[in-house]
Amino acid sequence: MRSLQDIAEEYDFLDTDDRYRLLIELGRELEPMPDALKTDATLVRGCSAAVWVYPTGDTERLHFLADSNAAITKGIVALVIAAVQDKPAREVAAMDVAEALAPFDLKNQLSSNRTQGVPNMIALVRDHAARIAAG
Repeated sequence: MRSLQDIAEEYDFLDTDDRYRLLIELGRELEPMPDALKTDATLVRGCSAAVWVYPTGDTERLHFLADSNAAITKGIVALVIAAVQDKPAREVAAMDVAEALAPFDLKNQLSSNRTQGVPNMIALVRDHAARIAAG
């Protein structure tokens, strides 16, 4: 997975249509999430499309699997995951993920329908991290 900084640098140079294409590409690059992990417990509430996020790894290196049934939304969850992937659980739990995503200006780049679930994606990731950090 590309770093959030690398993605931001590329995103910065693109026009709106190419930004959509980049998000779709990021979604396609996500590590496959087994269907067995797509359960009610891993479902992100409040998203217009179905989004699942599942934590793996340990307190030192938290790793997430994620998926969505919509291409743009899958790209958005890929951005969220890129911000936190493979970092210590304690760091992720304390991280301001919304601030890390600020350079993408998602609220102004995408429809509110597509971005309404972003805070819930972030909350789920941070909640998972806090639980894992606490042991």
